[in-house]
Amino acid sequence: MKPSSALRGALRPGVTGRDVFAWAMYDFANSGYTTVVITALFNAYFVASVAARAPWATLAWTLALSASYLLVIMTAPLLGAWADLHAAKKRLLFWSTAGCVLFTALLSFARPETLLFTLLCLVLSNFCFGVGENVIAAFLPELAKPRGMGRVSGWGWGWGYVGGLIALALCLAYIGWAEEEGLAATHYVPVSMLIVAAFFLLASLPTLLWLPERATPQEGKQTAREAWREVKATLAAASRFPDLFRFLLAFLAYQAGVNTVIALAAVYASEAMGMTTRQILVLIIVVNVAAALAALGFGHLQDRLGPLRMLAATLIGWLVALCLAWLAQGPALFWTAALLIGVCLGAAQTGGRAVVGLLSPAGKRGEFFGFWGLMAKLSAVLGPPVYGATVWAAGGDHRQALLHTGLFFLVGLWLLAGVRLSRGHRAALRADRLGR
Repeated sequence: MKPSSALRGALRPGVTGRDVFAWAMYDFANSGYTTVVITALFNAYFVASVAARAPWATLAWTLALSASYLLVIMTAPLLGAWADLHAAKKRLLFWSTAGCVLFTALLSFARPETLLFTLLCLVLSNFCFGVGENVIAAFLPELAKPRGMGRVSGWGWGWGYVGGLIALALCLAYIGWAEEEGLAATHYVPVSMLIVAAFFLLASLPTLLWLPERATPQEGKQTAREAWREVKATLAAASRFPDLFRFLLAFLAYQAGVNTVIALAAVYASEAMGMTTRQILVLIIVVNVAAALAALGFGHLQDRLGPLRMLAATLIGWLVALCLAWLAQGPALFWTAALLIGVCLGAAQTGGRAVVGLLSPAGKRGEFFGFWGLMAKLSAVLGPPVYGATVWAAGGDHRQALLHTGLFFLVGLWLLAGVRLSRGHRAALRADRLGR
């Protein structure tokens, strides 16, 4: 399969269109999980039904997500180093996918009487999702040239939003039928979890079957202890990659805000704006369409203008969107804010992955993408619980919690201003030449 004309110049020699399609299909497959479980449906169901709108319900949801991200943080550097040493990214991707599919299916048993079991399945499914997200990102530098990563990354993110939309549309169609039959959320939300699990399993098959493992094992470094030594050596060498690690700190800050919005958008729409389940799902579909178009369009624009400029503009857009949502008392202004959030979501995710690829030495990409994933998960540990704790402390005031979320984007914008992409890329190339 030949690559499209838009991507042909962005790919490394020997990379085929089927390779890129197989890689992008994983974004297509796993986006159904984040869209339906984390963003659109299960979060609001957990707060309203499983936890019965208890004062601690939002905080419990956010703490469960934080626990899953902490597990990813504890394991990401070791798993990334192990995958590099053994050239085993494909194996790791298989097991993480199987785990996410299994525990998502088990969320179908979510009831008030199975609260603890539901929280356990949420933690484990999101942990497996996070591992797979790190691994698939580490394939990007093997597929794209440095100046083409924005296009390839944007194509993957855009295709991912299409997958999320299809999974959400399938669930929405089932929910519409179930409501016409007089069935309650306690019936159609658990069945939706089975739909998401089946969608993830089937849509990930092209990746698991066709995506090649181009890396080769690194001889003489085949034990877990030696893998840890590689991770420690990378941390000790942080001073040689100041731009990469400053960017990772900026990413940590602004992604804390992004993850807060992703995890609690449906909860805010339900609790602060009084939207119904069907209205929320339609809203999320519109947001994902905007994000998909932004991921595709901004990937090309990013390659022309540079990812850092695009990210800075995107963070300003996030701040404007949150202010609009905070001010909204009716649907018109809230829908405007939601559309802007969709655009910013697609643009920010495209840029971050490309910057890490440009600033990472080739021999340590698995580890550095592991650290990138670590920062993404640490941001989710920090962001949503702050929102949940604010809601709890403010007596259920979701608007105040949303306004505080903007602080994460302000800090990220300040840190991003100190990153120099050309200097960081030269440091990565120098490390490759020296074999360090």
